[in-house]
Amino acid sequence: MFMSADIIVKIVMVGLAFASLVTWTIFFAKMVEFALVRRRLTGALRQISDTRSLAEAQLAVGKKDSLLSALLAAAMREARLSAGISSDTGIKERAASRFNEIVRAESRRIRFGMGLLASIGATSPFVGLFGTVWGIMNSFIGISKSQTTNLAVVAPGIAEALLATALGLIAAIPAVIIYNHFAREAKGYLELVGRASGAAARLLSRDLDRAHGAPHSRAAE
Repeated sequence: MFMSADIIVKIVMVGLAFASLVTWTIFFAKMVEFALVRRRLTGALRQISDTRSLAEAQLAVGKKDSLLSALLAAAMREARLSAGISSDTGIKERAASRFNEIVRAESRRIRFGMGLLASIGATSPFVGLFGTVWGIMNSFIGISKSQTTNLAVVAPGIAEALLATALGLIAAIPAVIIYNHFAREAKGYLELVGRASGAAARLLSRDLDRAHGAPHSRAAE
């Protein structure tokens, strides 16, 4: 049916087949990505669960290029830059701003490719329908030229046209299901990211309280 279809219908079918290939490529790539980042961040949070300071947490996490390491480094940098020139509240607010930037960047990164899934799911049925309409139009033109309504003449062209709609649905349905699955995965992962941001904020608050408590204890001595 594909080989005997009109050139426009062929282009539509090839495009839909390519869209389906892209969908499944994104599916396998994102499955691996979500599994890795979730396991890495969960492990890092477990490592710092009993740490008492940012420096201790950074040492526990190590020099790895991870989200939690970036949050800890941002907190330490803000505390160092603001030391002696700002209140604890100002330091915490600026650190929270840094955390929000990191979280937003991570959100954009983890959602990369999902917009393409949404586009494929939304447009593929209409692209397939266009191929069907074009194919049926050509079938009717062929009927008028052959001056016959014999089913053996009409059926092949209509079947080729309907194949385009079938391919559109084959491309769209998995794309929508996979997009919804990854939307849930992204929401769960970003909740974990929020926990990491909260952990870094608590460690920063602890360090600031410790820094203010040390002079008082020396004065008491």
